[in-house]
Amino acid sequence: MPNGFRLKGLVPATFTPMKEDGQIDLTKIPAIVDRLQGHGAGGLFVCGTTGEGASLSMAERMLTLEAHVGAADRRLPVIAHVAHTSLVEARELAAHAQRAGAAAISALPPFYFKPATLEQLVASMAEIASAAPELPFYYYHIPGFTGVSLDLVEFLRQAADRIPNLAGVKYTAPTLYEFQSCAAVLDGRFDLVFGVDEMLLAGLATGAQGAVGSTYNLAPRLYQAVMTHALAGNLAEARRLQLLSAHMVEAVKRYRPLPALKAMMAFIGHDCGPTRLPLQAMSATEKLALHRELDDIGFLEWMA
Repeated sequence: MPNGFRLKGLVPATFTPMKEDGQIDLTKIPAIVDRLQGHGAGGLFVCGTTGEGASLSMAERMLTLEAHVGAADRRLPVIAHVAHTSLVEARELAAHAQRAGAAAISALPPFYFKPATLEQLVASMAEIASAAPELPFYYYHIPGFTGVSLDLVEFLRQAADRIPNLAGVKYTAPTLYEFQSCAAVLDGRFDLVFGVDEMLLAGLATGAQGAVGSTYNLAPRLYQAVMTHALAGNLAEARRLQLLSAHMVEAVKRYRPLPALKAMMAFIGHDCGPTRLPLQAMSATEKLALHRELDDIGFLEWMA
């Protein structure tokens, strides 16, 4: 693994703050980063799914990354998500991330013209990773969004020699048997970072040491408690707290997940504004109803 780099602990996938007119609002990023650093975040994952990276322009993604790197001020590693439907643009984002001071880069596969074979997937990721050879590269596996569900174990075996800076996988899927198998490839060479918040406990049980997720912005104390109790062998309490996370996810799914999660940032005093079209932002009535649901299940008390 490049320079022994590994992600550990909770790594929030940050929201991209926006004004009511849909323009990005970089002024809110320093306070958000300070809060996450104060809660012991293990890093920041910028411009991914949670950050609406696919809906931002190239210039906006670069500015958003620079703002996070500047706000982190070397206190936290910043991982730049650099995927794009165009590999040319993805390479430009990767090169920019290296110049801007990111600690690592990550990319999901092209999701319009999709890689149909492992050879195409490896070649595509090699193109992106080679544009930032000094940075660890994480393949972003999220088949529910990309529709790319090729054999990930075989991908790691084939990519090991083709992508010198391949550090691991951001694994956002519930197939834990595959997650565990990937972690064992080449005697544990790769860093497998778990990406399903409501299944964090299960990810820990299969060997995850780091986890990237959107709700780690909202309730870091809850997930840290899940990890603490799990590692101490207090599984009953860890399960109780993890179930609270699952109930929260059930609630936000009733309102459209990403708009609901972004709206929840205002509940803790860090209003990140609306989501950008084609995602539909929540109405005031929906926000109030969601707030009540979260209060009823006891989730709000963990949001501070």
